[in-house]
Amino acid sequence: MRNIKKIHKAIYAPMDDLVTYRALPTREVEYIDPFLFLNHHGPQTYKPGNRGLPFGPHPHRGFETLTFILDGDIMHQDTGGGEDVIEAGGIQWMTAGSGLLHAEVSSDKFKQEGGPLEILQLWFNLPAKYKMVKPNYVGLQKDAIPVAEEDGGKVKVNVISGNWKDTEGPIPSLSDIHMASIEMQAGGSLTTSINQERNIFFYVVRGAVKVNGQTAEKLNLVEFANDGDELKVEAQEDSYILLGHAQPFNEPVVSHGPFVMNTEEEIHQAFRDYQLGKMGVWK
Repeated sequence: MRNIKKIHKAIYAPMDDLVTYRALPTREVEYIDPFLFLNHHGPQTYKPGNRGLPFGPHPHRGFETLTFILDGDIMHQDTGGGEDVIEAGGIQWMTAGSGLLHAEVSSDKFKQEGGPLEILQLWFNLPAKYKMVKPNYVGLQKDAIPVAEEDGGKVKVNVISGNWKDTEGPIPSLSDIHMASIEMQAGGSLTTSINQERNIFFYVVRGAVKVNGQTAEKLNLVEFANDGDELKVEAQEDSYILLGHAQPFNEPVVSHGPFVMNTEEEIHQAFRDYQLGKMGVWK
């Protein structure tokens, strides 16, 4: 069974009127290679006639984003041609690669009617060999995400990339990143094996669980050592967690704002390319 190095509490970092907690990076933990960044927006309720999400057009290069829509919706648009609205239960996976501009805002319907909102965005690094791949975007509604059941149905594993036993995720990860969101009823449990060489990403969105003998509550990021394969999770109340794992890249990480590269010069080049319109021009 893997040992836990530390349990980190996400920090409160609001953005305009958007309730936000940041689990990565913080003063305590910079990143868990290749998992770079996690913002947890909400939960909160928007009134009718709201402005919605504040993420207008902005650039990215050198990494990937995975967005979980638990409540509310996101209207996505990018200069690579991606455009759709993903509703509660769905996800968005965007490979920024060589660079693009995108916007993540609320739909006109949500801004008019309001309602509950809870959204999480996770950033994955890309290894040097994939930093400049062609950008790509995939949006999946809830019914397009396969579900694997555990413990007689008390645990539902929404498989996004990689696999969970015999269930394959619909997103083909360039870097063999396995990602799932897990819904657990109180009293439900699951046990899985993850090669000790792989880094684990484990974040409690809602509820409280006992993981490998320690209690982790909502807004907790659990940092594991690389000293065992077994992971055992028991739900102390109805809970929702994000679970991922990947082989660490062990490459330099140089980031500045919306760009994540391997060297300072590559960051400077990213800004130049953005200013020259090489990541697309917003219409």
